[in-house]
Amino acid sequence: MIVGPYQANCYILGCKETREGLVIDPGDDVFRIAEEISKNGLRIRYILITHGHFDHTGGAAELRDITKAPVLIHALDVPALNVKADGYLSEGQELNVGTYGISVIHTPGHSPGGVSFHSPGVVFAGDTLFAGSVGRTDFPGGSHEQLTHGVRTKIFPLGDDIRVYPGHGPSTTIARERLYNPFFRLPNNPSASST
Repeated sequence: MIVGPYQANCYILGCKETREGLVIDPGDDVFRIAEEISKNGLRIRYILITHGHFDHTGGAAELRDITKAPVLIHALDVPALNVKADGYLSEGQELNVGTYGISVIHTPGHSPGGVSFHSPGVVFAGDTLFAGSVGRTDFPGGSHEQLTHGVRTKIFPLGDDIRVYPGHGPSTTIARERLYNPFFRLPNNPSASST
């Protein structure tokens, strides 16, 4: 779902077998998010935050009140969070929702505690990686070097067929970004065209 004035992407994931679910980045429009959860009959286990910027966290407290699910964020982004976290995310952590597993990948650069979430066939990249671009790194605690290094060493190795769901804009694939994203084409990708 696209939420709020900054058009952030909020994702609702659910297991068809168990009706357990989770929400990633409830930035705004909590009533719409709650409606979608209710419509699908989901019991939300976790509210996951990719990073602490308000356009991704603005609805977290209200959604927690509705769902009673814990809000989880990386400890390094807690200072930016507008609500008290219920727990912390860390590199390699595994979360289970129904029959699915979600693993946490620490991908700093857009923010110090930025994380991505990997599940079979997909990665939810927050504001780390977009279709044709990357997240801003001029905010306090940002680092372009950290961000691009994290994408190259942690996101790209997940596999070319993995679908990337970013924090803003349309989805893409790792293959497309590895080959055509201007932030990664040269000089680190000798197989890419130089035109």
